[in-house]
Amino acid sequence: MPSKCSRRAFLGGVAATLVSLDARAEPPAAGRETKGPETRGLTTLEARKGTARLLPEPAHATEIWGFGAKTPGPLLRLAQGEELAVGLVNGLDKPLSLHWHGMRGDNAMDGVAPLTQAEVAPGGRFDYRRKALDAGLFCYRPSVFGTTPELCGRGLKGLLVVDEPKPLDADADLLLVLDDWRLAKDGVIEGDFAAPAAAAGAGRIGTLVAVDGAPTPARRDFAPGARIRLRFANLANARIMFVGFENIQPFVVAVDSQPCDAFEPVRRTIPAAPGARFEVLFDMPQAENATGKLVLRGIDEPDRDLAIFTTRGAKATARPAVATPPQNPLLPSEIKLQAAKKVDLILEPPASPGAGWRINGAASKAYGGPPLFQVKRGSPVTLGFVNRAEVPVVMHVHGHCVRLLHDLDDGWEPYWRNGVVVPPGKTKHVAFVADSPGKWAVHDDILEHEAAGLAAWFEVK
Repeated sequence: MPSKCSRRAFLGGVAATLVSLDARAEPPAAGRETKGPETRGLTTLEARKGTARLLPEPAHATEIWGFGAKTPGPLLRLAQGEELAVGLVNGLDKPLSLHWHGMRGDNAMDGVAPLTQAEVAPGGRFDYRRKALDAGLFCYRPSVFGTTPELCGRGLKGLLVVDEPKPLDADADLLLVLDDWRLAKDGVIEGDFAAPAAAAGAGRIGTLVAVDGAPTPARRDFAPGARIRLRFANLANARIMFVGFENIQPFVVAVDSQPCDAFEPVRRTIPAAPGARFEVLFDMPQAENATGKLVLRGIDEPDRDLAIFTTRGAKATARPAVATPPQNPLLPSEIKLQAAKKVDLILEPPASPGAGWRINGAASKAYGGPPLFQVKRGSPVTLGFVNRAEVPVVMHVHGHCVRLLHDLDDGWEPYWRNGVVVPPGKTKHVAFVADSPGKWAVHDDILEHEAAGLAAWFEVK
């Protein structure tokens, strides 16, 4: 099925962690776990309490929950085709799991409790082993129904990079984790994770936008004219943020871990919903001491700087125009929509404080109810998300990549997604091939919505 490739604006979210890695050298050992073919042992991720300096003194350092007592947790990195082997150790007093956000297939390792595994009790351990089928930027976080908002909102999250066999041509590789924090004046994380207003409304929006656990903006220096590969993920609970570029021309080359035709985003702004990942190539200005900026576009507030990039030193070698990267041959080249299993989900917000979301007119039983549908492996599927709420929802299909269908014609957007934003009162349709057997979650990536019942599942046999 051909794509009608107008570069339509997508919808989007932000706060940030910035890790600068020289694209031509080994990244620093700190904050990184690597598994090569010669070392097949498990990398241990222990969840435990730690602290982060989120507010300036005299405020106290904030107690957080993190993997290795840090947030974000260690950067996990391996080559495409290698085995991801991670042992989760629960050093907290809450049950845990690890969901590998954006990775396709391997249902038993998807990390959704109680759908694909039992929760990992305090003091317990669970070992994850799965093949890294696709290259790209992924993230990891807990997925325990009902408590995911608190687990993530206190800091349990991190990035996973699966390197392609031939890296993209760039002088530097920037990894940027977007996040926000809901803090009291003394720096303590507010504990209203099950607030009815968040469950029925826009979700838990943090009061502080941070870059790598520090006040914005982050600052980095690069050679004049250097080509930068920027990869960022929005790991906030609910914030849909618009990330703008100033004095630099960005080209999106991958969306939600999958390569796409290189294109310049509308108004040089990328909307990133919770869970979304983007890869961008851009060139620094040619002049010495020039700056480029990454900004958080404000809707009801002024824009603010997230990161400031300054040119220093000798000019970088000139590079050719940004080219489209190789596409993923493991994804289907077409989806036979005429033969697809068609399922619509009417999504209605809680009718009263403390009530849950409703799906197709009934109170949601989330992962404890029957499947939405069952299909044979290899079947095409189209899902319609009908949003009856007054706030956006971000619907995520686990274990698969989906195409967002155009609203008014028979085309689809020219990139793959894991989740799609459905504006208030609107309907969006996605299509995919159900090529991975197992029980797969479908839920809102605004975590407070999911915990309040905006979650279900389907089965591929």
